[in-house]
Amino acid sequence: MRPSDLDGVMEIEEASFPTPWSRGMFLEDFPRDFSDTLVAAGPEDEVLGYSVCWTIAGESHLLNIAVHPSRRGEGIGRALLSECLRRAARAGSSLIFLEVRAGNEAAQRLYRSMGFTFRGIRKGYYTDTGEDAVIFDREVRESDAAR
Repeated sequence: MRPSDLDGVMEIEEASFPTPWSRGMFLEDFPRDFSDTLVAAGPEDEVLGYSVCWTIAGESHLLNIAVHPSRRGEGIGRALLSECLRRAARAGSSLIFLEVRAGNEAAQRLYRSMGFTFRGIRKGYYTDTGEDAVIFDREVRESDAAR
């Protein structure tokens, strides 16, 4: 992800979340050594999706992932998540975890299909709606580095 991608990222972010990240939040991540900010781009460099994953002290956290509403179901989210796993493995991470809105069943299906396991619920985690967060995690394997 580059600053020039942010118009497309923000369009997706605002269409995907009740309380979207600000442009500044994405910009703050660019210089962080522990952060991987990724974009899936189309043939004319249009932003199809993006993700933000941090790896610190041998553990990775998927903070944000979204795909343009018109492009969902095409495998873009799976490709972004695969790249997060690849980078986590190459950075020496042994675990990746995430929180997802309890009502986001499509995302939960994706995470389960990629080997993530339910670990618990954070009650009222999303302060904008009071919705619970479902916690998932997954071991990062050596084979993930070759994805």
